[in-house]
Amino acid sequence: MQRPVTAPPIPERIRTLAAAAAPTHVSFAGTARPAVPARGGVDGAGRPVLLVRPGDPLYGARDEPAVTVDLVASRRLGGHETARGLLKVQGWAQAVPAAEAREAAVAIAGHCPDEALFDVLEDLAAPAGGGRPEGTGAPRLLRVDVGQVVYLTGGESGVVDAEDYLRAVPDPLSEPAERMLAHVNDTHRRQLTDALCSLLGAPVREVWLWELDRYGATVRHGADRPALVRLPWPAPVACARSLEHAVHGLLCHR
Repeated sequence: MQRPVTAPPIPERIRTLAAAAAPTHVSFAGTARPAVPARGGVDGAGRPVLLVRPGDPLYGARDEPAVTVDLVASRRLGGHETARGLLKVQGWAQAVPAAEAREAAVAIAGHCPDEALFDVLEDLAAPAGGGRPEGTGAPRLLRVDVGQVVYLTGGESGVVDAEDYLRAVPDPLSEPAERMLAHVNDTHRRQLTDALCSLLGAPVREVWLWELDRYGATVRHGADRPALVRLPWPAPVACARSLEHAVHGLLCHR
């Protein structure tokens, strides 16, 4: 008898997290140099894209150095940011080709609303040899050619190789799922708490909807040492309306 699928495949989960994550630090492989803060985002292919300025250690990189980029995906609970997962993307930093720079800048603008992105594009559009005074330089966009991704999310950890990671796509329902999740946490936490009490047969407190996808929901409860409870749907849902019905059924559970 085949067991039902209760959660997305690991590569899909990691790609979904990456799509919502932002770079926090970058470090150079094989050196004692400490990690440095990073700004940027993740492009549509799942590759970290870094905005680097003159003076940054990566700014003058020309030989695709091996790096590790830390990506953190967070969740806002009651006005506080809480980490959902940490991804360490290991690979090689390379310049974003000029023809792809605008697309890369747009892809990361949501996580990196920085006017320096305009400077990157203006510099690329300027005639060769013109534009900036000698001794100054425009910011650069570098992206990581992914070698592997180390993940730590909830109580799980592991490694996804580049082929599996890049072949996967984020959860197709992630956008409506995030809207529903925010709505539940903003306005229906009492119903969610009652439903979880009924399902666990025990009192719970500090209950939040933590993750939501087409295979089920993950609920977080507890204050000092929060626990995660996975609640799979009877069958995977295929569209946003079906996901909404599944969430409604969870909230109305008695």
